[in-house]
Amino acid sequence: MLEEERQFYAENLAEWIKTYPGKFAVVKGRALIGVFDTIEEAITEAARRFGLDSVLVRRVQVQQETVSVPALTLGILRADTTRSV
Repeated sequence: MLEEERQFYAENLAEWIKTYPGKFAVVKGRALIGVFDTIEEAITEAARRFGLDSVLVRRVQVQQETVSVPALTLGILRADTTRSV
């Protein structure tokens, strides 16, 4: 999952580090959707544009952090952008 996005990110990382250091990139397929100051802004825009589809949200930096949300992965927690509370 997200192999295409990870490859695209890796291919462009050197350039993006010069242009967007420390920002959060949203990647879908082989396209940079946007770059944001905070992870909250990046995730919000990704959810708004793509709903439950998989997208890559990653900080533009050389050393990558691994983040796992098992509840989302297992389907225990859902991000439903079509419902209001």
